[in-house]
Amino acid sequence: MPIAKFENVVPSMSFLEQQEIDANGPVVLLNTFTVPLEQVDAMLENWREDALIMKRQPGFISAQLHCGVGAPNVIVNYAVFESMDAYRAAFRNPEFQATIAKSPEGAVMSPVLLQKLAVEGVCVV
Repeated sequence: MPIAKFENVVPSMSFLEQQEIDANGPVVLLNTFTVPLEQVDAMLENWREDALIMKRQPGFISAQLHCGVGAPNVIVNYAVFESMDAYRAAFRNPEFQATIAKSPEGAVMSPVLLQKLAVEGVCVV
């Protein structure tokens, strides 16, 4: 299967460029997958393989998958890592890269790396 198409969420830089930024503290990977309806099951199986690899990586904290209400072909992964270094090492793992290469036909990935923000009276870091 062909590698999925990547779409950048941050207009000023690519996802690969974003990974090279040194960030303090935990980082979150928020990755939105859009797949043809007939590829949803294949995408979920591919993500399961990815997640099982990531769970074994040092610095991996958690992952949670969501799908769009009324849009099961829009799938969002929220994964937390202890640090940017931990994320980079996990992402560059050859076993993980091999599963990305097996993404379903027509899959589009829109990943972005995030950190928590505090807003007084509303949310904390």
